[in-house]
Amino acid sequence: MRDLVGYGAHRPDPQWPGGARLAVNFTVNYEEGAEESTPDGFDHSEAPLTDGVPAGSDVIGRDLAAESLMAYGARVGVWRILRMFEERAMAGTLSACAVALERNPLVAPLFREAGFDLLGHGWRFTRHYLLDEATEREHMERALESFEQTWGARPSGWYCRYGPSVNTRALVSAHGISYDSDAYDDELPYWTQVDGQPHLVVPHTFSNNDNKYTKGWWATSDDAYAYLKDAFDVMYAEGAYSPGMMMVSIHPRVSGHPARAAGLGRFLDYVASHEDVWVARREDIATHWRAIHPSAQGGAR
Repeated sequence: MRDLVGYGAHRPDPQWPGGARLAVNFTVNYEEGAEESTPDGFDHSEAPLTDGVPAGSDVIGRDLAAESLMAYGARVGVWRILRMFEERAMAGTLSACAVALERNPLVAPLFREAGFDLLGHGWRFTRHYLLDEATEREHMERALESFEQTWGARPSGWYCRYGPSVNTRALVSAHGISYDSDAYDDELPYWTQVDGQPHLVVPHTFSNNDNKYTKGWWATSDDAYAYLKDAFDVMYAEGAYSPGMMMVSIHPRVSGHPARAAGLGRFLDYVASHEDVWVARREDIATHWRAIHPSAQGGAR
């Protein structure tokens, strides 16, 4: 049953650390190398969220341009984005596909050293809603085993490509993952039920998301900066009486390009120029919510 009420007109005070008016999470989605490609046995080469191919369009057969467009994020873009955060002593969340981390073994240790946490983003860059339960379980188990090798630990959270299957949340819970971000329906974490037990959801965003570049909705870094700044300004003002949580989603093959990175940098500096803002990892938000707003049913991990 869908919940179309949520917190209603008066959402709870999240009591962010230090009395912050707004929690901001920057999530770097690292998927490059985990997408479907003919070298990996698929009948096509994907290039989702790139300049060359509109999202969702697949060309049958090997597409070397598609592979190259994706590789830019792994070879160049991811390092530019990491440097931008390190230069500002800021950290966020790395939402990574397991195969992507395997194929670029420098990414996991350097992001972890920079203070990022890990959000599991699947074994491959797979549409989980197209998988049957047994296959999805296998993918999750392979991903978790892989993360233990590349990251050094299992992720505490999970986020599927675009959306989950009807089985995802139960599989996440069964594998001991303490929260998921497979929702876009709120600006605060919330509790739900999985097999009669409390389960925490920390919603993701398609709004404050650089996928707008590849959809033609943002053309320049000024577009991105203006959009993100407007979102921040509204939520920062609301924070005087109703603090919320702003998620920002970044892809290395998109925002890692110089002209787009410029807008990201301006926004990072804008956030840093404000007092009473908690720039948080997603795991920190989940931990805070469990401590300050435990499930009314109890028994939460």
